[in-house]
Amino acid sequence: MVSMDVNRRTVLRAAVAGGAGVGLAATGLGDPARAERPTDPDGPARGPRIAILLFDGIAPIDAIGPYEVLSRIPGASVVTVGKRTGPVRTDNGVLTLGVDRTLSQVRRADVLLVPGGNVRGVQADPDTIRWVQRIHRHTTWTVSVCTGALILGTAGLLRGLRATTYWSLRDQLAQFGATFVPGRYVEAGRIMTAAGMSAGIDMSLHLAAKIAGERIAQALQLVVEYDPDPPFDTGSPEKAGPELTRLALELLGQPAPR
Repeated sequence: MVSMDVNRRTVLRAAVAGGAGVGLAATGLGDPARAERPTDPDGPARGPRIAILLFDGIAPIDAIGPYEVLSRIPGASVVTVGKRTGPVRTDNGVLTLGVDRTLSQVRRADVLLVPGGNVRGVQADPDTIRWVQRIHRHTTWTVSVCTGALILGTAGLLRGLRATTYWSLRDQLAQFGATFVPGRYVEAGRIMTAAGMSAGIDMSLHLAAKIAGERIAQALQLVVEYDPDPPFDTGSPEKAGPELTRLALELLGQPAPR
């Protein structure tokens, strides 16, 4: 019996055959002769080096949704980064994700992905904030999902930019000098911010098109079978209305607006 992972790789190779080299070459990310990329000291890179910040309190879909897309870009390599190696607990305390490298071990990346969740601890940690600032200096793309935008804001990266974040915390962007813009994701120069949770998949497909071309991004959407058809149309407070918005805030443990 052929494994599911082999089937997925076969589909991806068939779907993007002949297009990968063109898409990556257009961005410069597919050139193994590029400058040092210490996110993975084990060898030269064939595609984009992607660093994903992990921390206690992370919302898992913020990292895993984009990972499922970006890790499948031909030649891509992914490293998870945190204060210390080993497991971190997700925001509900049930799941764990694994950190591969410490902050000091990762000095550069082509793509920095900052997920959200309960980010107050990260915002209050000067080591992590300084690391985000250092990595951003050399990235091709710095991206956030959900409340990860608040981490970018704390690092001073959103000042003067348009941005988005989780729907219940949109007003917090102003304190970082950012202007909230509605939408699933917002591109502002080399920074992209995605709205809440599942919006990270939308952003990642857009980013994949930027890195490797639309043909590969379209194939990746098929690979992860991202064809949303939700049973309800309540995915934003504007659509859900005030009663469901209050209920959602209760489920989140957040105070309802007055």
